[in-house]
Amino acid sequence: MNAKIRLYVDHPLGKAQTIPLEQAQAHYLFGVMRQNIGAHVLLFNSRDGEWLATITQAAKRKGTLTCVEQTRPLQMPPDLWLLFAPIKKARTDFIVEKAAEMGAAQIMPVQTDFTNSDRIRQDRLQAHAIEAAEQCGGTYVPKVTALQKLDRVLDDWPTDRQLIFCDEEKVGQGLSLKPGHAAKGEHQPSAILIGPEGGFSPPERMRLIALPFVTTISLGPRILRADTAAVAAMTLWQDRLGDWR
Repeated sequence: MNAKIRLYVDHPLGKAQTIPLEQAQAHYLFGVMRQNIGAHVLLFNSRDGEWLATITQAAKRKGTLTCVEQTRPLQMPPDLWLLFAPIKKARTDFIVEKAAEMGAAQIMPVQTDFTNSDRIRQDRLQAHAIEAAEQCGGTYVPKVTALQKLDRVLDDWPTDRQLIFCDEEKVGQGLSLKPGHAAKGEHQPSAILIGPEGGFSPPERMRLIALPFVTTISLGPRILRADTAAVAAMTLWQDRLGDWR
């Protein structure tokens, strides 16, 4: 039984479990992809792994799927958060999509002193994360949190989670990304912080550098755009500390 379409559903998955489709999902399956009763779809919900399901009811605005068998167990991403300052709409969308594809467990927009966007559409960004997980074969969708001020995030920071501060003032210096103190085979809770197009303000830099849970790194010999920096930093972390090893 082949199935190329994957859908995220907010519904329990299990043997013979029936899943009602949302209107947008029904339109996509039956109006866009031209699927009919008896066709197969892969489902996941960030909890129960991936399941093969059969379309058992199809209409323009609704439908029902029935789970047949589990095709993959839940694969959790490493415990990595991505913090970033929102930028232009399309580039913010890009950051969220790539973070979901590359294995972020949580995506956190933060407002810094030089952030050039003071609001986001959290629901739209969450939808981008869902779509990215559907496309890349993931079984987990990272949560996109509401926009928060960086100062408030740092005030409430869990001190057992290392925060990797990508500091453009260290351009050209060597990379010092090292494993934390997690037990062998485990991943230390971590987070990556990417700044806005204007960089971090001097007070922000001073505070970050002084915090004991912060590791400051360079991302190479050139100053990267914010969206490029997010991908570069996640790639480095996954290669050295994450689940790509």
